[in-house]
This record gives sequence, structure tokens and C-alpha cells, in this order.
Amino acid sequence: MIVPCSAVAAKVNFEIFCPELAGNWAGSAAKWGEAPKAVTVTGVCSGDRRQLILSVSVGTHAPFSETWWFRAQGERVLLTYFDGVSADKQQLFSLYRQQGNYSLLGEGEINARPALIQLLFEVKAGAGQGQAWQWTQNMQYLDTDIDRYQLFRGIELNPVPPVLSR
Repeated sequence: MIVPCSAVAAKVNFEIFCPELAGNWAGSAAKWGEAPKAVTVTGVCSGDRRQLILSVSVGTHAPFSETWWFRAQGERVLLTYFDGVSADKQQLFSLYRQQGNYSLLGEGEINARPALIQLLFEVKAGAGQGQAWQWTQNMQYLDTDIDRYQLFRGIELNPVPPVLSR
């Protein structure tokens, strides 16, 4: 079987990914089986492009914002997740790019079971305001015969134009 080059994901440096998610975003978010809720997301990329903080506000499962802190660690990406309620979580990922989409893949544990975790940022058709993304948080248990990802949560990232001061 021949696989076209465009279908193959390639590892990329975090410095390419980081500035793509910087900015102010709005959209809806929902966990699997739940009604969507309006959210705002603020993305800040450090000057050296080695750290990205995504703050997800409103509509989260906790009464506080979620903070997703991504840091380049050599060829890997370390994520520290805070939600203000449960203990902070950390996970190492590899970063891939395929046809403009980004995928962070890592092995971890969900519900005390080994799992492959994917954070997928897919390019979405924007409304003329700039690049939009669909951020899905997916998981696949490694102790079953099911070999596909299950959607855990999705977040729309539609660009919010900056407010001009007078």
C-alpha cells in the first residue's frame, strides 16, 4: 500500500506551534454527552516560543478557569494542567503536524487505565477574522481491543478581534 506524503504526520518543533494559538478565542465547548457551553480562551506564547499558556474560562466543569501550560522539553512537550479544584496534572507529549493540523500525542492514565491521549488542533474555516481551530481532547484505552480514539471534549477556537481603545 502506498501512502500519499500529505497523509503522513511529521514531528515539528514547538516553536512553530506556539504562536499559532496565541490570541483571544471564543466558541463553545462540551464534553462527550453534555450540552455545549460558551467559553473564552486566551493564548499567550512566550517571547522565545517555548511556552504556551491556554486559559479556558466559563463553561468548564469547575467554577474556575482551566490553565493549560505547555513547555518545550527538548523534542517533547510537557503539559501542566490546573483547574483550581483537583490536583495539578502533568503529561509529556510528542508534537506532530499533518496538513496544517497539530496533534499532541502521549501515553498516560485515565480512570486508572493506561491510555493514549491526543490533543488535536484542527484547522477550521474562519469567518474572515483569521484562522479558527477545533480543539478536541481524545483518548484511547490501551487495555482494550478498540483501536480508535474516543472524543472526551471539544472546544471551538474562533478568533476574537482585538478591542481598539479610544
